[in-house]
Amino acid sequence: MKLTARGLTRTFGRHTAVAHADVTLEPGSITGLVGPNGAGKTTLLLMLAGLLAPDSGSITLDGLEVEPAQLRAETGWMPDVFGTWDSLTATEILSTFGRLHGQSVEAARLRATELLAMVHLSEFADRPAHELSRGQKQRLGFARALVNRPRVLLLDEPASGMDPRSRRELR
Repeated sequence: MKLTARGLTRTFGRHTAVAHADVTLEPGSITGLVGPNGAGKTTLLLMLAGLLAPDSGSITLDGLEVEPAQLRAETGWMPDVFGTWDSLTATEILSTFGRLHGQSVEAARLRATELLAMVHLSEFADRPAHELSRGQKQRLGFARALVNRPRVLLLDEPASGMDPRSRRELR
């Protein structure tokens, strides 16, 4: 699935965070955004994920313009800092996101178990998120980005706070 953005612009008050950005993400490829803090990388990723509306420009999937809800269904988003509901367990967090993506209770729970194993967090499945280290929360955030089996994965500094083994496995 090819994701294409043309002329994306987003401002916040008088500050232009993204100005006329053109991006094409090809199937099977890895694309990196490099720039200093404040350059608009996260804002651009949020627009591509359907989580922030652009002020102007268009986003298409396989040449067809899409609504934000469809972008959210087709993409997996991992922010640079994983905000958690600290009182929920890792399983509850992933299951909740599965339910938000339309999965049945059983399917969401099975997917959560599968993803926790994939990111080596099975032993923390029933622990509240506040007990996880920063690196473990990052791995949980990666699992959360995969809940809906996305066709496009958007990662914002995914290795931040991860130990060397986790970084290798993420790659």
